[in-house]
Amino acid sequence: MRKIEHIGIAVKSLETSNLLFEKLFGQPPYKQEEVMSEGVKTSFFMNGPNKIELLEATNDDSPIAKFIAKKGEGIHHIAFDVEDIVSEILRLKSEGFIVLNEIPKKGADNKLVAFLHPKGTNGVLIELCQEIK
Repeated sequence: MRKIEHIGIAVKSLETSNLLFEKLFGQPPYKQEEVMSEGVKTSFFMNGPNKIELLEATNDDSPIAKFIAKKGEGIHHIAFDVEDIVSEILRLKSEGFIVLNEIPKKGADNKLVAFLHPKGTNGVLIELCQEIK
């Protein structure tokens, strides 16, 4: 893991939250997209070297909808940049971590992603991200 790639925040409304974060950072999101396979719409903000991803559910079965129903809006995950996601998944599995998707999938912002179960990471959902080249 090379660095924190972004922090993901679950929100009820991207429209409302985009306005809030635009005021907070003094600039609009640099990117918005929908990841249909995950049932989410996303907005990305930069603040210096740091990236924030806002996530809004597009259906009631999405992981974000379930998260908000259970815990409310707030930090959903911390994502880490990795050079080789397949090798990192194998390494983490060998260390005893539970990988939720052992085959990386296409995520937002031109990334391949995989997640570690929060039961093995002190209650924090960890996302691994590799830039698609």
